[in-house]
Amino acid sequence: MKAFIDPPKHIPFYLKIGIWISRKVTGRDLLPGKLLAWYPKAAISSGIMEAMVAHKDGNLDKRILKLVRLRASFSLACPFCIDMNYYDYDQYGITAKELAVLQGINDIASVKTFSPREITAMEYAVLISRTPLQFPQEFISKLKAEFSEREIVILASTAAQVNYWARLLQAMGVPPAGFADHCDLKLPALS
Repeated sequence: MKAFIDPPKHIPFYLKIGIWISRKVTGRDLLPGKLLAWYPKAAISSGIMEAMVAHKDGNLDKRILKLVRLRASFSLACPFCIDMNYYDYDQYGITAKELAVLQGINDIASVKTFSPREITAMEYAVLISRTPLQFPQEFISKLKAEFSEREIVILASTAAQVNYWARLLQAMGVPPAGFADHCDLKLPALS
């Protein structure tokens, strides 16, 4: 499976550094950085955004942020995002039953291992990933009861980052990178 476009033949040296770093971090030769080389400003700004992603902050541990990334990825049906965010999910204490909930296969009530904060954060990721954006006052009250202002900004920016990548990568037809090739995870088809 190929993207809608091919990478440019000549990639500026300063972008090659970012592509090399991406390869070192992920162990894969990822296509998005190469495609963004057609417009270096987009490559640089996307790289900076990715470098600044929150992986842990105070009471927002790695697990809750991974749950937000995965829930947004599945909500957006982005094959690359699902594949990328699925990578090493089990190292975050996410079980197969919890993964089935994130995929929308099972109802969240069927799994008792999510904390109230995790449930609210995942619900927020879904609301952020819908069009049009709508945030019922009842939900906002629940969100504010569970999270501080700083935490809300981190959750919103984490889900919004997944939305950015999903829209951008799907718009260029970027296929999955192969992180989930070894499992039975069903990725949505690119249309």
